[in-house]
Amino acid sequence: MKLIKASNDHFHAVRFIVKTTIETVYPDYYPKGAVDFFLCHHSDEEIKKAVIAEAVYLIRDDDKIMGTGSINGNEISRLFVLPQYQGKGYGTAMMDELERIVFCNHSQILLDASLPAYGMYVHRGYVPMEYHSIKTENGHYLCYHVMKKLRN
Repeated sequence: MKLIKASNDHFHAVRFIVKTTIETVYPDYYPKGAVDFFLCHHSDEEIKKAVIAEAVYLIRDDDKIMGTGSINGNEISRLFVLPQYQGKGYGTAMMDELERIVFCNHSQILLDASLPAYGMYVHRGYVPMEYHSIKTENGHYLCYHVMKKLRN
């Protein structure tokens, strides 16, 4: 497994990972309005901006790309592993590297934890700081936690 920085050539791979994971996994945790909100939040424009800002990373094994994550200052975001690769250590490996990168320059990491990822973050030592609930256009709610982890 290797973490690489995404380039413009990787836009379609990042987009595929993000959209596929949201469309496949999130309906088990959120109502349709919240899933649609996530898809809009992680729009093509936002993904392109992050790739151009050199904030996006990919985890790959051989020639396959399994997941993606982003760093913005001391915040880790847009962490997604394709459903068929979940539970196989790719998310853990990606988080290990993203945390290492952030902790080189910061004493704490912040992230927004969706319901599917909350348990993983708690297991990694993140603690919830805030709880948010956003009412979506059709009256559904999207709930998530803002979490932090301090450098040891």
